[in-house]
Amino acid sequence: MDDQLRIILIIIVSVSIFGLLIFVFVRNYIRKRIDDLVKDEKKKSK
Repeated sequence: MDDQLRIILIIIVSVSIFGLLIFVFVRNYIRKRIDDLVKDEKKKSK
């Protein structure tokens, strides 16, 4: 039972870390795209 529990915990931790990394990359990408769009809109309005 200990081996199964350890494997399950390792899987949960690995998936959590992977999900966190994906979340950070996607958030930064979206933030950069929004900043670029805002700059373009400011240029167009001038």
